[in-house]
Amino acid sequence: MKSQTLKENKDFRRLYYRGKSVASPCLVTYVMKSRAGGVRYGITTSKKIGNAVERNRSRRVIRAALAELEGQIGGSFDIVFVARSKTSHVKMQRVLAEMEEHFKKLGVLNENNR
Repeated sequence: MKSQTLKENKDFRRLYYRGKSVASPCLVTYVMKSRAGGVRYGITTSKKIGNAVERNRSRRVIRAALAELEGQIGGSFDIVFVARSKTSHVKMQRVLAEMEEHFKKLGVLNENNR
């Protein structure tokens, strides 16, 4: 099942206030159970990250890491990723490792696919 993107400001705010979060040097992840069915995700990159090139690379790296883990997500969740200043300077495998660690802590990954 293909995931959808979150675009509404209210969806992002709801996750910031009511979702569970885990932070690491490259990434902050907010997760909340959803009744929508399937996975919906959003990516935030602020101007603190750097110029447009660095922000776009951060989003691209996060999207690529999520694509690797998408099949292992069990259930329907809303997820927001917040890029950090390191995100644009590291390889996708580093972000993937941190994202997998976050998902394990937050109970997002399906038990059967580990």
